[in-house]
Amino acid sequence: MRPAALTLTAAAVMAALSGCSSWVCTNTTAERGEAAVEVRIVNASGQFLDSTAEVTDWRLEPHPQAPSQGDQVHFEYRFEGAVELSNPSVDACAVDDSRVALGCVTVHSSQAFGPDGPLTGDAWLTLEHPERATEVLLLPNDQSYPGRTCEQDPKDGGGPHPPEPAGRGDQL
Repeated sequence: MRPAALTLTAAAVMAALSGCSSWVCTNTTAERGEAAVEVRIVNASGQFLDSTAEVTDWRLEPHPQAPSQGDQVHFEYRFEGAVELSNPSVDACAVDDSRVALGCVTVHSSQAFGPDGPLTGDAWLTLEHPERATEVLLLPNDQSYPGRTCEQDPKDGGGPHPPEPAGRGDQL
């Protein structure tokens, strides 16, 4: 090895050992998936998980703890294939006939129940105009682990992140 090459190699080794490197922290945000009554859950890297989520029923009725607020959206959901280690979470939104979100909530497989097989649960959406709801849709993006951003942790953060949670007014 020539002296110049040895000097460059030694400098590269010193930079790597000192914590300096050419690593640049970057964040990427996944595309929001297509909303549907039943979805196959996808992680922030775009890979399908071995689990699905489905809205099995929904109705307008007063919440038992706040009946004076009138009708709200009460819906039931099911996670199939959700294992304890992954515990996926997805956004659920009540939408109008143009598929504009009237309100959304994140539902977690870890809060659903079932002895073996599918996990089921229910949730409520408090809406300003519940009478405009025509269906409840799920977004396939797993929201269970947003990860640390480069701003939060420049050394170990970055990488793929789920899209922002869905909210009122979003076109689904």
